Amino acid sequence: MATSLVFRLHDRGPELLREVLLERGWREYDGRRHGEEDWNLYWRRSTFPSSKYHNLLPWQRLNHHPKTAGITRKDSLVRNLRRMRATFGSSLYDFSPTTFLLPKDSTHFLSEHNKLARGRPVYWICKPVDQSRGRGIFIFEDIKDLVYDCSVIVQRYISSPWMISGYKFDLRIYVCVKSFHPLTVYIHQEGLVRFATEKYSLRSLSNLYAHLTNTSINKSGPFYKSEKGRVGQGCKWTMSKFRHFLQSQHINELLLWQRINSMVTLTLLTVAPSVPSCPNCVELFGFDVLIDSEFKPWLLEVNYSPALRLDCQADISVKKGLIHDLIDVMNYTWTDSLRDRAYQNQNHRRRQMGSDVDSCQMRKSLRVTEVRNQDDTETEAETVLSGEADGSKFKGSGDSTWLPNIHRYRLHPSKTCTFVLFPSGSQQRVQPRVRRPKAQNGLDVPPIRVGGFIRTFPFNTATLKASQHKLDIPIIARELQKLTSQLASGPSDETRWTKQDEMYGEEQFDSLLWGPKDPPLLSRSFKPT
Repeated sequence: MATSLVFRLHDRGPELLREVLLERGWREYDGRRHGEEDWNLYWRRSTFPSSKYHNLLPWQRLNHHPKTAGITRKDSLVRNLRRMRATFGSSLYDFSPTTFLLPKDSTHFLSEHNKLARGRPVYWICKPVDQSRGRGIFIFEDIKDLVYDCSVIVQRYISSPWMISGYKFDLRIYVCVKSFHPLTVYIHQEGLVRFATEKYSLRSLSNLYAHLTNTSINKSGPFYKSEKGRVGQGCKWTMSKFRHFLQSQHINELLLWQRINSMVTLTLLTVAPSVPSCPNCVELFGFDVLIDSEFKPWLLEVNYSPALRLDCQADISVKKGLIHDLIDVMNYTWTDSLRDRAYQNQNHRRRQMGSDVDSCQMRKSLRVTEVRNQDDTETEAETVLSGEADGSKFKGSGDSTWLPNIHRYRLHPSKTCTFVLFPSGSQQRVQPRVRRPKAQNGLDVPPIRVGGFIRTFPFNTATLKASQHKLDIPIIARELQKLTSQLASGPSDETRWTKQDEMYGEEQFDSLLWGPKDPPLLSRSFKPT
């Protein structure tokens, strides 16, 4: 049996991650049995010391990129969005409400407050810069109610949110940054819709159960378990359920999702140039997005280490699959299990024995899981194949270990799959192998999807080129604006695209529009200009 991969959790959590990795056949790091560097994945809720990034070995991964606090700390996010707004214009960076940092911006805030107070009522929300789970947040209209004893942000309150049955809600969007160099972004198809548990009203600004959507607050509310119109019990929906609801609304759904996608990309661009390159890192962010009554999405905040607690059935439905897919994005292979000494011993034995020693044919019962076709559609979750591994070479390793091998089988005349095969009885979940396409200019294109993760950046050849070396943010911004404008103009003419796609070959690498459960190809909505 192949050596198991080893995971290391800081402070024993999160429990869901442990459960998923053990299901996949991993082993948990034990300092009494493992060496200091004898692990494949090190997971922390907090930041890693810089030494961890400098000393990473080829088979190791960390769950945070260095220096991403520029978007996950509220005051840093405000400063970075201001800088980008000043550079690229307020029409591009228009997805964040007017915000002030207090006490530093007290004079400017007072001036803005007094100016706006002459007209209709204006409401503000105050948030501590370094707190989470809704702690320390309050809403006010009269400036005399603004009392704080730490650094805070004061933000114009979006007082006309889109509601369902009179209840305010926001979206928790799960974003995976596979790499900052080049920038590679995935958004998960599943996410959470988080509801307030009392009906929205501006007459009672102090009622947090009506104004805040944080689960940590609402699960202790008096109406948490009550039926609440279309919302039902509890305070969460899955994104799938929300999509069913959207189908009954007369809005441009693809445009809504693309605006959220652009918001995510433009937010990441505020820090991407300053994040050091660290290819063995993967980061999962939680973007909190509010949609107003005009169906415009607003960025509320970006969460570092989004919560993986299972508070309700919606959490179970969303988060377990999310973690499985995140591990797949990390792209572990069997060689990653050959840590340090085992890796060195393996290479030493290969040099001694030669490359073609101990070639043989073997009859095995082979277990294959998480198989995906080239077109990324799923086949059966688990398939058992029996038969000879014809022509397969199993390198002698000096012991009885049967190393995994890669085979290709044709399930359909037009669909070829890559399988990673393990002996029958192996409990290790198989990493899906996704063929990486090539753009016409020869640049590597990241997989279009990995499980429920959809690649949202780069999304065409122009953005691929603009992110390969030094980020060309003006080009990326232009391409995002073009795509959003295209979707805002209405459905595309697929016949027109079909006639032109050969002439527009530069755009011929596949991208999907994130949002719908079965998203259309971007090429069907983004017509050449």
